[in-house]
Formats: sequence, C-alpha cells, structure tokens
Amino acid sequence: MIRGQEAEPGYVYLVGAGPGDPGLLTLRALQLLQTADVILPDDLVSEEVLALASPTAHVIPVGKRCGQPRITQAEIHVLMLEHAMAGRSVLRLKSGDPLIFGRAGEEIGALREAQIPFEIIPGITTAFAVAANLQTPLTDRTAASKLILATAHHAAGKLEVTPKWTGAFPEDATLVIYMPGRNFRALADDLIGSGVAPDTPCVAVSKATTPEERVHATTLEQLDGEAVGPAPVILLIGHAIQLP
Repeated sequence: MIRGQEAEPGYVYLVGAGPGDPGLLTLRALQLLQTADVILPDDLVSEEVLALASPTAHVIPVGKRCGQPRITQAEIHVLMLEHAMAGRSVLRLKSGDPLIFGRAGEEIGALREAQIPFEIIPGITTAFAVAANLQTPLTDRTAASKLILATAHHAAGKLEVTPKWTGAFPEDATLVIYMPGRNFRALADDLIGSGVAPDTPCVAVSKATTPEERVHATTLEQLDGEAVGPAPVILLIGHAIQLP
C-alpha cells in the first residue's frame, strides 16, 4: 500500500478514475481506493481499477448508462450523505475526470448544503488519454489554437444530435465530443452544416485505453457508424489531429 494520507472518516472524495487503464490512476486516487470505507463507482469505471480497492470496502455501483439509470442522481446524493454522516469515508469514483461531464457540480452542491467536508481528486480525462495513445496533439500552432470539449448527452437523459453553440464553428479548433450517441451520420451532417469542413480529420475511439479499444480514423464526411466500435465512444475532430 502507498503510504500517505488515508481516507478520513466523515469525508466524501470525488475522484477521477481515469479512462480505464489502472496505470493512469493518480497516486492519490490509489491511496483512497485502498483506504475508503465506501466506494460509489460509475458504470464506466473499469473492473481493473475496482480490483485495486480495499477488500473491506463496501462497493455500491451507482452507474447510469444511455439514459436508463439504475439509480437517480438524488439517490446518489443520499448515499454519499448518509454514509459520511455515519462517520464513514466515502469515495465517489467517476471515470475520467470528475469535473468534466461527471455531474460533480450537482454533488458538490449537495455536499455543501449538508455541510459535509469533501475533496476533489482530478483524473486523466478520456480526451487526453486518447490523444496520447494515438500520438497526436489536440492543439497545434498552425492548425488549432482552441480545444472544445462537448457532449451530446444532456440532463434528464435528453440526447441531442450534436452539442450546440452560437455562430460559426471556429476553423482553428479541435472538437472533442464525449457520449456522442450512435447516430454518427446525422452528427457529421449537422457539424458540416455548422461550417466544419467535410474533409476534417475525425477519429472515433471505442473503449479507450482498455484491451478492447477500437480506433476508427476517417474524415467527417466519411464518418460511418457501422465502423465505430461499441460504447463508450469519444470523437476527436479537427485539423490538429495527426495520424500515421
């Protein structure tokens, strides 16, 4: 066990588990996995990461997938608060980084309202892990001075074809879409309609950083959903993307 600050009784920890590969965990996340009393993991937290948890920890899955929750967000809040108020250390474990599309804002609000002490441990968000695996930059002095992180998944399970913004899409941007859904052709057409060039490089990565990872490299106009692997999928779109 890594020696250091252990999980404290009565605390809640909002922790990023990274994209799936346990080798991408932070040392702090590993410390808390090994010492927390209660672990509340999302569906996308890999089994390899959960295998590092203390054998005495009480693991309660609280995942929500494809708009079909097994548990509501309000019920997750109740679990966090009840266990913390009972003097247990609570690890709320999220895939990627908890502050990027991880509903951390709602959970922070609930913890503050209940006056429960908490700590946030960042994790490697999937976009950065995917770019590293593909050996491609997300920004480039000559091609992309902007990085846009977006999602096609919205509150209450509502799915849009693509994220929305006002005005023309900036040409010097890399767009990363988390949770894009499965209607990739409509998504591509919508982006092209917003001003993204049809020949813009596009990479769809399924189950990033896991042994089942699948990479589909193409252009936006040729993005084919049948060639994209199963969820979870992340899309990288932009001229900064450099693949062999």
